[in-house]
Amino acid sequence: MSDHTSEEKSLNELIKIRREKLDELKNTGQDPFKIEKVNVTHHSSGVKEKFETLEGEVVTLAGRIMAKRGHGKASFINIQDKDGQIQAYVRQDRIGEASYQRFITYDMGDIIEVEGEVFKTKKGEISVKATRVQLLSKSLQILPEKWHGLKDTELRYRQRYVDLIVNPDVKNTFLKRSKAIKAIREFLDNRDYIEVETPILDTIAGGASAKPFITHHNTLDIDMYMRIATELHLKRLIVGGFDRVYEIGRLFRNEGMSIKHNPEFTTIELYEAYADYQDMMDITEQLVAYVAEKALGTTKINYQGKEIDLTPPWNRISMIDACKKYANVDFDKVTNDEEAIRIAKELGIEVKPTMKKGHIINEVFETFVEKHLEQPTFITNHPVEVSPLAKRNPDNPEVTNRFEAFVNTWEIANAFSELNDPIDQKERFMEQLSQREAGDEEAHMLDEDFINALEVGLPPTGGLGIGIDRLMMLITNSPSIRDVILFPTMKPLEK
Repeated sequence: MSDHTSEEKSLNELIKIRREKLDELKNTGQDPFKIEKVNVTHHSSGVKEKFETLEGEVVTLAGRIMAKRGHGKASFINIQDKDGQIQAYVRQDRIGEASYQRFITYDMGDIIEVEGEVFKTKKGEISVKATRVQLLSKSLQILPEKWHGLKDTELRYRQRYVDLIVNPDVKNTFLKRSKAIKAIREFLDNRDYIEVETPILDTIAGGASAKPFITHHNTLDIDMYMRIATELHLKRLIVGGFDRVYEIGRLFRNEGMSIKHNPEFTTIELYEAYADYQDMMDITEQLVAYVAEKALGTTKINYQGKEIDLTPPWNRISMIDACKKYANVDFDKVTNDEEAIRIAKELGIEVKPTMKKGHIINEVFETFVEKHLEQPTFITNHPVEVSPLAKRNPDNPEVTNRFEAFVNTWEIANAFSELNDPIDQKERFMEQLSQREAGDEEAHMLDEDFINALEVGLPPTGGLGIGIDRLMMLITNSPSIRDVILFPTMKPLEK
């Protein structure tokens, strides 16, 4: 018999024993699952922090048994609650023989209530001397002692609830994430932005170049799309007179998966009337610095051994100048699409039939420049061809007043002075439509109602989108996007 088979048989035996213990409890009228409420008075960290005033006082704690050791008629256990762990000292002569005999049958992972006096052991450990112990929930599975290795990493993502129990660092990551998102809201609320909610389901997937998920609405008998961006609805609200709006929410893109990509992910998009992309740059660097300060207490972070300084101001360089610097290609001297395509082929870039000069510039940038952008950098003035919703630069109408923010070579933000000319916008939508008809599934759809909204009148507006998950990877020093999403998308296990 292999070690794996033997281990599996042993685990099955242990699980069987736990179920038998539960049956015994139920048969003797001690079913823990009938208990509905516990009047918890304190948590582990609170008891430790306020020991001076709580010593000798009676407290009620509840949590999961994470360690158990003892001899005869006295035992020590570690209880884990939302704040951490604390030790409880359980003696037969204090809780009664019958209660103690039940207590010694409790297993690692069981959830219990402990009432008792706060004291300090001879070794100086703050603990609770139990006067009553009650089982609240019987754990029928076996908690792992240590999770490690590739196989277990997969299991950690699939069973995040177990991951959170046995790996305190994982829980801390998500506490930091919560703190960071709260800081984003604080930052914007303090600047008179209002938080709104826009549709997740729509008949058009717009606002980004991405492949959507398609679903079907039975009552209307129509296909609908999960949103790929919140942009077009938020700009409708600017038209309607909300001058500063933002939305934090999930987007859905039917695309590849990697350490930086999950099919559903969280972004924030914000829009401000009478502002431009330069204002959005200021907001981006200030917001990111504010979030880092709130979550970590510093704007200088260490990501996977690399020092990154998020302190404003960040570096700024145009996309064409960046291509000149890192790819040694001067697109200012390229006068037509044919010449750009020739350069792309010389550089080994795959050229698609619908590509123009602007697409080539973007491809060269992504291939040769992004990998150099480790410290926070704003890349500005993207080509019109890859920026269908951005306002043209008045001095050079081939590019737009747009930027992408890069940190650790990743794009974490995208922003522009919003295109508010309905005639220009429709022309760009029609160009996107022709690309879609030529087979580009990520090209924009035509949104007639959005054109109508622009015709009603969109003021000059600055807009910004930030990928919250990638920002959280940086803030929490996490190597994969799956480490900052509580329940990442996983391929189903084969049965």
